[in-house]
Amino acid sequence: MKKTILIIAIAVIAIVTVNNGCKSPTEKVEDAQNKVQDAKSDLNTVIKDSLTDAQKAANVEQWKIFRNQSQAKIKNNQLRIEALKSKVKSEGMGHNSESANRIDSLEMKNKELVVRMDNYEKGKSNWETFKLEFNRDLDGLGESLKNFTVKNKGK
Repeated sequence: MKKTILIIAIAVIAIVTVNNGCKSPTEKVEDAQNKVQDAKSDLNTVIKDSLTDAQKAANVEQWKIFRNQSQAKIKNNQLRIEALKSKVKSEGMGHNSESANRIDSLEMKNKELVVRMDNYEKGKSNWETFKLEFNRDLDGLGESLKNFTVKNKGK
């Protein structure tokens, strides 16, 4: 029984060896060209993946810079809001005045910006769109805070 299995195994190995050795030179060239094409394809895929990884890393670095700058602006807005609140209280306008309501509205917008930044960090939506919209809203809030006292001086 062992001899039969051994003979069959040797016969299969011999047939495979002879079959591979009997390829014509053109078939060998075609096989080599196919292997080269596969290697080029794999290389292109690796290069593309490495570039994508590099872009993602740059986005992470961009996000850190953007987040730090935005947090500084938000903190500055909050300080300006607190100063406006104390100014309204010191002028005796009371908490129910129109100025106090506008200050509360600006404070809510500032807090919404903080929430939007936190939500982006978790969701990772479209970076460029988020950045443009967030900066527009943040700058708009800053302008509203600057113009707050200008509007009140006319009253």
